[in-house]
Amino acid sequence: PTGAAVAALIGCGAAGWLLWRRLARTGEDGLETLPPHPGWAPPAKMPMPFADASHVSLDPAELVSCYPLMISAMVPRPIALVSTLSDAYGGNLAPFSYAGLFNHDPPTVGFSVVANRSAADGKKDTLANIDASGEFVVHIMSEWYVEAANHCCGAFPRGEDEFDLAGLTRAPSTKVRPPRVKEAAVAFECKLSHRHEMRNARGEVTATLLLGEVQMIHLAAAVCELEGAGKGKPTVRFDRLMPMSRLGGNTYGRTSSTFDLPRPDRSVR
Repeated sequence: PTGAAVAALIGCGAAGWLLWRRLARTGEDGLETLPPHPGWAPPAKMPMPFADASHVSLDPAELVSCYPLMISAMVPRPIALVSTLSDAYGGNLAPFSYAGLFNHDPPTVGFSVVANRSAADGKKDTLANIDASGEFVVHIMSEWYVEAANHCCGAFPRGEDEFDLAGLTRAPSTKVRPPRVKEAAVAFECKLSHRHEMRNARGEVTATLLLGEVQMIHLAAAVCELEGAGKGKPTVRFDRLMPMSRLGGNTYGRTSSTFDLPRPDRSVR
């Protein structure tokens, strides 16, 4: 940044200082911006920007379906593209947006698999494979292969491997049997650590939450900074990762801009 820009950023306080440091360090992605309200100070109010500031209160039990509401309200959601393999059912590759990071020690990622009412066992292929093998690989979906990854959403017959159907490339894993996606810049080899069935008011299993302890991590060199947070503390450049997120309906999201906000109990580093 120019001297004038630096002065302006520092004049915005801690948030501006953090932004200047990031721009000075990266200087190439152009994603960083100022926080929405750089002049805010506690305890100033931050009201909604709508002329009508009223709320609508909804009881889930009174709705015909919570599905469209939940997937359009809990946004953006990360997408776990999950590879599985079992002797009984073969290979499978499918994306899940009920997904996230659950721990770092041990590193744990997870996702929820909704019940498959059309299958005799009520399971989607991913769940059937994990129940049989206890292993899976979670990938972060990036923009450069999103169409192929999205194709894996199809309701294909059990035994059809989406790797082949979508034209994605298998790469060998190190500590688990399911292959990883070569096109993915981030892949977590996992072994199942927790399995929890969720039931509705009628006692029916409607989804199964699966948590996996990460056994091995594969990163594209172009997105990885081996000492990004210090010695032995690698990080991923999300501007290069170009991760996709899921919104409501068939809508995907991009991370097109970012800003830093320091925690109130920590000094700027």
